[in-house]
Amino acid sequence: MFQCWSAALVLGFIFLESEGRPYEEAAYGPKSYQPLMRLRHKQEKSQESSRIKGFLIQDGPFGSCENKYCGLGRHCVINRELGKAECACLEHCKRHYKPVCGSDGEFYENHCEVHRAACLKRQKITIVHNEDCFFRVNKNKSLIHFLKSNKYQVNQRPVESICRSSRCWRPVVQEHVLSALITLSQPEEEPGALESRVLSSIPSLISAVHLVPSWCVQIIKQEEFSKDLSDCTLYHLLKYDDFNSDKHLALEEFYRAFQVIQLSLPEDQKLSITATTVGQSAVLSCAIQGALRPPIIWKRNNILLNNLDLEDINDFGDDGSLYITKVTTTHMGNYTCHAEGYEHIYQTHIFQVNVPPVIRVYPESQAREPGVTASLRCHAEGIPNPQLSWLKNGIDITPKLSKQLTLQANGSEVHISNVRYEDTGAYTCIAKNEAGVDEDISSLFVEDSARKTLANILWREEGLGIGNMFYVFYEDGIKVIQPIECEFQRHIKPSEKLLGFQDEVCPKAEGDEVQRCVWASAVNVKDKFIYVAQPTLDRVLLVDVQSQKVVQAVRTDPVPVKLHYDKSHDQVWVLSWGTMEKTSPTLQVITLASGNVPHHTIHTQPVGKQFDRVDDFFIPTTTLIITHMRFGFILHKDEAALQKIDLETMSYIKTINLKPYKCVPRSLAHTHLGGYYFIGCKPDSTGAMPPQLMVDGVTDSVIGYNSDVTGTPYVSPDGHYLVSINDVEGLVRVQYITIRGEILEAFDIHTNLHISDVAFQPSFTEANQYNVYGSSSTQTDVLFVELASGKVKMIKSLKEPLKVEEWPWSQKNRQIQDSGLFGQYLMTPSQDSLFIL
Repeated sequence: MFQCWSAALVLGFIFLESEGRPYEEAAYGPKSYQPLMRLRHKQEKSQESSRIKGFLIQDGPFGSCENKYCGLGRHCVINRELGKAECACLEHCKRHYKPVCGSDGEFYENHCEVHRAACLKRQKITIVHNEDCFFRVNKNKSLIHFLKSNKYQVNQRPVESICRSSRCWRPVVQEHVLSALITLSQPEEEPGALESRVLSSIPSLISAVHLVPSWCVQIIKQEEFSKDLSDCTLYHLLKYDDFNSDKHLALEEFYRAFQVIQLSLPEDQKLSITATTVGQSAVLSCAIQGALRPPIIWKRNNILLNNLDLEDINDFGDDGSLYITKVTTTHMGNYTCHAEGYEHIYQTHIFQVNVPPVIRVYPESQAREPGVTASLRCHAEGIPNPQLSWLKNGIDITPKLSKQLTLQANGSEVHISNVRYEDTGAYTCIAKNEAGVDEDISSLFVEDSARKTLANILWREEGLGIGNMFYVFYEDGIKVIQPIECEFQRHIKPSEKLLGFQDEVCPKAEGDEVQRCVWASAVNVKDKFIYVAQPTLDRVLLVDVQSQKVVQAVRTDPVPVKLHYDKSHDQVWVLSWGTMEKTSPTLQVITLASGNVPHHTIHTQPVGKQFDRVDDFFIPTTTLIITHMRFGFILHKDEAALQKIDLETMSYIKTINLKPYKCVPRSLAHTHLGGYYFIGCKPDSTGAMPPQLMVDGVTDSVIGYNSDVTGTPYVSPDGHYLVSINDVEGLVRVQYITIRGEILEAFDIHTNLHISDVAFQPSFTEANQYNVYGSSSTQTDVLFVELASGKVKMIKSLKEPLKVEEWPWSQKNRQIQDSGLFGQYLMTPSQDSLFIL
């Protein structure tokens, strides 16, 4: 007992009890801590959550407070007359002394009292971090708070960061207190008896001691305090640490006066794992405990969260908890907490976000003649990876598996060889994981070719659908190609008129002997329209997929070169250069892009420098489980920054500075797993390529380099694989991103292909896996990589690509295009041919 007490009062030690050993600091004690601007209290509840003012609220006739959040300084009550949940000002706050000053000039005991006063006064009251407030409130207390400040130096001797009033006289009092402990301690005493006797003796010890250190005297005289030094006893000073004014120093008040801070973190709580389903809310509680625990600091990717005004991480509470609302997969990752000023002891939280499965089947229906082969495929995504099963007409097909009926690709495909009439039925694919279940039906009809059924007609029409068609843009117009038979279904010639208009698809230019087309970029809009840019005609054409005719020409700013379809908001974004020298680039947007209405462009921002120097832009693509993207980025020429934009309002939000990293962004990729953006930087003045930068999409902060990975980043549709192409070094690097947002080490592929473009495609043999294909800008081969295993192959003899100088619209002089989630084909052009893979 004696050793414990004496250690607690030896002010040169701070107890960080993670491993049971004290961490020794300077002789003047621990570091300072000031109330954080963003610290807030949790909503106070005077009774259990299931009862409010004496009656049940969950199952009774009255409204429920269960899901009603009232904000700081208020709580939910039930209106007896209306039977509804309402918000009212808190009647009282929990007794908790953490003094703060309000912008109304008042002094409050804690943050809760500030918010309660703001509610009662019906005015906004903010926290004022200024000692002058304390001086105004109580002149007699000004000495206390002045001595606690950290702004003054006397005779070059600094007043340490937590120079409390007790610092001047602590050595003297310490000697008396320790001698009293030696006198009072008795081995046979009951637990707690010594504590009680020591505390009761402290006032008598204090009243006899005066301020003696000379540097304290100089501070008092220098600041011209009104009180004479001879009248200022330790009793007058220390009485202000009697926070509840009961004329008795409790143990916590005694610890506070001497700044004895004890922190502890159990060994088994250093690492905490929390899993939450997407869309819900989560609370991460910090397990660091101790008397006089300073405010809790939270970090994500080493970025301080407390002072950020985040939309979805917006309340830290008096207990130091981290609140995350409307959880998405971008929130997953590691979070750490520690008491302010004490980073030696910290807790790590691994935050995992589970996502219910989302499923797609292909085809939705098909008709087959007896004796042929039929396949039904199922693709599901979720976190964790879902398990697949199949039913036929509601009955599990597993017991019926045979040589004729098999499951392939880890159960994602039902393969039926030599189909029979009895194979007709509804095949249901079911996907399950910890977060939920989803299912979809693929129907199979087996019948003679002579019998024409609706299903047969639907299947044959589907064979002509956009899912099985490529739109290829030639100098002599647009050709619709059916890849299965490698045949042209439609040829839209340059001289063909727009539907209902006199304009031609590609008007003959003055001086040209041959009528030809010039194309720059094309996008598919919900399988309804193909938008394609004509840079030399300053317009975008719309091709109707169903009729396979050009139905409209939309005027744009001069030289439109890049199109992107923002599926989240049904918008097509258009980047125009203004001139071939890119002297006046602009961004325009075509809204309601899939609507059957006359379309037109609008400018992103009529006035403003954020949009008038556009070199490129980046909008993340949606996935099966991430169906909405809110933000995009603009890249300015030769500027080490990213301009963040709101896609819905098409307006500028903020600038993310990359100058400290000397990175001028050239390309971006995004993964929803952790919300990371990977930035490929332009080569520096020596030609060397800087490492990729990583930006946290939650905090909009640069979190550092992606190890030593360089080059152009690409992310697979499921967000798991990051493929980086360094054309200078002839290096392809592949990294895997886990369902916890962790980035695993890369494996390298050395190649001299000079990759021009890449395309991802789901594996046909393994569920939840992707392959990647890379076309060459200079050679005739295509690179194939099985991402899960690292297996590499080459697809050879695809003829010479178009020369780089003959394709001025982008750096991808040889594109490679996939055919969607269930597509079995890729296409890539050469100088004078089109290859179907």
